Amino acid sequence: MLGMSEASTDLIRRMAAGDQQAFSQFYDRHAALAHRLITRILRDPDDAADVLQEVFWSAWKAADSYDADRGTPEAWIITRARSRALDRLRSVRRRSATFVAPVDEGIVATRSGAEQGPGQAVDRVAVESGLERLAADEREVLELAYYAGLTQTEIARQLQAPLGTVKTRMRRALERLQGIMGKRTG
Repeated sequence: MLGMSEASTDLIRRMAAGDQQAFSQFYDRHAALAHRLITRILRDPDDAADVLQEVFWSAWKAADSYDADRGTPEAWIITRARSRALDRLRSVRRRSATFVAPVDEGIVATRSGAEQGPGQAVDRVAVESGLERLAADEREVLELAYYAGLTQTEIARQLQAPLGTVKTRMRRALERLQGIMGKRTG
């Protein structure tokens, strides 16, 4: 029996060959995880649904470019999801700087209620637990980057800290989180 990553790698290989059933299985396996991340970044269910569709469409088209040596299928799709969500967030920010629209605070605060599988719940809990074990300044820069979609320069400006300090905190935080997560899976 293949592990989750090995099975997902096989699905991507089959997607690259045009297997629509493999794509459907890959989507079923990873959509909830990607959707939660996208929704956490965008905080708008409609935008999140659009971006999720874009992410999986691009994954279907780029399946032949997946390189297992560069990361797991889960990391591949999450990286795509995060990148697309941040692109959309920046686009929305640029538009809102030009056009001022009323904000419904209830919609802004909405979180995704997407169902999650037991493995994804364990991963989410492990990551959240890992984040809690980081120093407050390390956790803060990661949350601003990954969940608020800020660049390192924007984080430095928001925290009123030198850019080099932000970069150091982020690198240190990622290294520590990787070590924490490695101990969990190792």
